[in-house]
Amino acid sequence: MKSTADVVCFSHLRWDFVFQRPNHLISRCALERRAFFWEEPIVDPSLPPGGARLDIRAVTGTLRVATPRLPAGLDAEAAEREQRRLLDAMMAEHAIRAPVLWFYTPMALGFAAHAPACAVVYDCMDELSAFLGAPPALVAREAELLQRADLVFTGGRSLYEAKRLRHARVYPFPSSVDRAHFFRARVGRLAEPADQAEIPRPRLGYCGVIDERIDLALLAAIAEAEPSWQIVMLGPVVKIDPASLPQRRNIHYLGQRSYADLPAYLTGWSVALMPFAQNDATRYISPTKTLEYLAAGKPVVSTPIRDVVTPYGERGAVRIADRTTFARQIAAALAAPGAMSLAADALVARTSWDRTWREMWSLVEGVVRRRARSGAEAPLPPTETADESAEGRRSCSTI
Repeated sequence: MKSTADVVCFSHLRWDFVFQRPNHLISRCALERRAFFWEEPIVDPSLPPGGARLDIRAVTGTLRVATPRLPAGLDAEAAEREQRRLLDAMMAEHAIRAPVLWFYTPMALGFAAHAPACAVVYDCMDELSAFLGAPPALVAREAELLQRADLVFTGGRSLYEAKRLRHARVYPFPSSVDRAHFFRARVGRLAEPADQAEIPRPRLGYCGVIDERIDLALLAAIAEAEPSWQIVMLGPVVKIDPASLPQRRNIHYLGQRSYADLPAYLTGWSVALMPFAQNDATRYISPTKTLEYLAAGKPVVSTPIRDVVTPYGERGAVRIADRTTFARQIAAALAAPGAMSLAADALVARTSWDRTWREMWSLVEGVVRRRARSGAEAPLPPTETADESAEGRRSCSTI
């Protein structure tokens, strides 16, 4: 019997930010049940003391985005107290009873730990504690969430290896792809975006957040290696000083573009880039853009990010290069654009966000059924053996 429980998702990312893992999964979640996507709060100096409010907007008939707005000057404890009040009011107003609580940020435990739930899920998509500006309390909050969660999902194999001994039910769900959406870039009938049409070819492209994970020195070196190469950078600049971005005549920062428009941009690229730095913030990443680039039919050159090397580099779908060989691998990709397409297509064909969501929700339903039988409102204690847990992990979407 399928569960139709509501889902309340707590995310460190805003719904209208770069469209990525939380958007893909919660959109699919909302096809069969109500889903409430709770964003991090916005500090609004115009609000009077005690005037915190919750803005709720409908994305679809069953998907709503909730944005807390808090007065300025609140300390962390007061901010959590206000959000707890707003969460309780939302659950009462919308008759949300014992939902699935779905956490992307452990920091939400400060105001959501008391909420009744039929299941608690921690979808660990990144090692947030390694990111620039991470809250000091994040490590302790994650430890608490790992104690409370019924299920832990990880955004890649590296994160799985880091978390698998910290919880009885950890399942790897690497980044997936909406193949049909990005396959449109191969068709060749998409209109060229006006801001890219005037840029000469060949174009080397990157789409995603531009932050401390990007190797800016490498980006400058690529631009200098061959001035005829035009580098297109799509995405918001976050947490780093925009003045630190390398400025060259052949580097073009076009800003953030909608997910819907990405295939039209990718159509005009000759090579897709993943110029990630080798630092703490990239140690556990599993870039969603890898499969998106491959689904669009683009040759990909990446630095040796562990979750890119395995499986994409090892299976001949992505060219892996360090700073000294990156430009050479770009030249090779330009010279033989279809050389790695068979391996790439085979990997893309094996995964989808639809499949990932189905497998995740199947595990959630197992928890809901066990709770219903036991009458438990708190997180269930581990019941499966190590062998059963390993079997469950092998059944998940892996590539």
